[in-house]
Amino acid sequence: MTTTVRSAVAADAELLHELARQTFPLACPPTTTQEAVAEFIAQHLSVDAFRGYLADSAREILIGEVDDQPAGYVLFCSDEPSDPDVAAVLSARPTVELSKCYVLGDFHGAGVARALIEDGIARSREHGFAAMWLGVNQENVRANRFYEKMGFRLAGTKKFLVGERWEDDYVRELLLGEST
Repeated sequence: MTTTVRSAVAADAELLHELARQTFPLACPPTTTQEAVAEFIAQHLSVDAFRGYLADSAREILIGEVDDQPAGYVLFCSDEPSDPDVAAVLSARPTVELSKCYVLGDFHGAGVARALIEDGIARSREHGFAAMWLGVNQENVRANRFYEKMGFRLAGTKKFLVGERWEDDYVRELLLGEST
C-alpha cells in the first residue's frame, strides 16, 4: 500500500464532505446523539462549508490517499485562536491549528494520519509557524495517544459544542522547532 498526500482543490468539496460524513462520528464520544452529529456535519462539514474552507486563504486542506483511494483529510487554520481558553494556554506564536484530522475506519493504523500531519508540519515550518495546536475530545483515548506519540504535549483544556452538548477537549501543542 502506498500513501500519498496532496493539497485539496475546489473540485474536492464533495469528496471532503463525504469523508467528513463518514469519519466525524468516529471521533465523537458514545454519548453524542446521531442528531447532534448530523447537525454538526450539516453546519460545519457540508459541501458548502468545504467550498468556503477551500476558498479561505487562512485554511489549507490536505487529502491522504492509499493506492489512489481517498482515505482521510486534515484541515489547518492559520487564524489566531479566538477561543480565550486556547489562546491562554498556547506557548508560541505564530501558531497554526490542526482543526480537523479524520481517517476512514478501514485505514486506521495504516499511517495515513501520520503522513497527513507530517506533511502539514513540514508546510507549517516552511511558512514560519512556531507551533501547531489542536483540540481533541478527552474521551478519545486512541486519538490522544496518537497525538502524544506525534509530539503534541498537553497544554490545557477547552469546550467544544456538538449539538446542544458541550464536550470537554484537551488542547495539545507541538512546538515546530522540535522534531517529531
